[in-house]
Amino acid sequence: MQKQTDARGQSLSAFVSVVVLALLLVAGLVIDGGQQAAGRASAERAAQGAARAASDASATGRLAGRPDTGAALAAGRAYLAAAGVPGEVRVVAGRVQVHTRTSAPTIFLSLVGIGTVSAQADAEAVLVSR
Repeated sequence: MQKQTDARGQSLSAFVSVVVLALLLVAGLVIDGGQQAAGRASAERAAQGAARAASDASATGRLAGRPDTGAALAAGRAYLAAAGVPGEVRVVAGRVQVHTRTSAPTIFLSLVGIGTVSAQADAEAVLVSR
C-alpha cells in the first residue's frame, strides 16, 4: 500500500510564504519610507535654518552696503554643525546656497539588501544690499 500525499497542504504553504513576504515588503516600504521622509524633512529644516543664519549674520554688512560673506559662511556652517547635519554652504553671486544630506539605516528593507535610505535638501537666501 502506498501513502498518498495531499498536494493542497503544499500549495497552501507556498501561498502563505508568498503572502508573508509581500506583507514584509509592504511594511518595509511604509516604515523605511517614513524614515526617509523624516530624514528629508530634517535635511530641509537644517538647510533652511543654515541659509537663514547665514543671511542674518551678514545683515550688518548689508546695511553698510557690503554683505559680509565670511560671516555668512561661518554662520551657515556653524548652524549645520550644531544641527548635526552634514552639508555645504557657499556664497555665489550674492546668494547663500546650502546643500544638506542625511541617511538612516533601514529596518525591513535590509532584508532585501537595502541597508540605508538617504535624503538631500537645498535652500537659498539672497544677500541683498539696500
